[in-house]
Amino acid sequence: MGTRFSPPVVIAIALPLLLAVAVAAIAINARVRGTGEPPPPDTGPLAVAPVDSPDATGPECTALLAALPAELDGPDGPMPPRPIAEAPSLPGVRAWAAAPRPAVLRCGLPRPAELTPTSALLEVNGVRWLQLEDGLPQPVQVSYIAVDRPVYVALTTPVDAGSAPLQQLSDVIRETLPATAVAVR
Repeated sequence: MGTRFSPPVVIAIALPLLLAVAVAAIAINARVRGTGEPPPPDTGPLAVAPVDSPDATGPECTALLAALPAELDGPDGPMPPRPIAEAPSLPGVRAWAAAPRPAVLRCGLPRPAELTPTSALLEVNGVRWLQLEDGLPQPVQVSYIAVDRPVYVALTTPVDAGSAPLQQLSDVIRETLPATAVAVR
């Protein structure tokens, strides 16, 4: 003789099973359609806000910009170059396509106000960097400023770009610009 389950027991068993089937169907549908995959990074001209860059046209920045790689190492492969809109009016700026935001290098910046005698510096491949967060609870991008060279060089990358761009540019900076003492106030 079979056991009969009461309606609340049947509902308690059936609802989680139905929920699991529905979630699996949605996941399979999303995977087949490609939903959820991030869009490819934008490779069109990048509008960059002008900032004070007093040494951007100097010989150090000219040498560094000439030595920069066409592509930058990224978490999912090479990041292609991204042209700068109004490039003639923005010397010292280069960009590479990345998602969700591009990687941007600026050369010839003034000394960062955040650089103090107690600033924690990060050394990568022989270059000392000051790391600046974007100030959001869940940061979207991070900026690094090389502080031990004759000119200040900033690299801003998406947080999920990892350390590869910083390592690659540290090598170029180390080979192109001589090391100097970190000038703190």
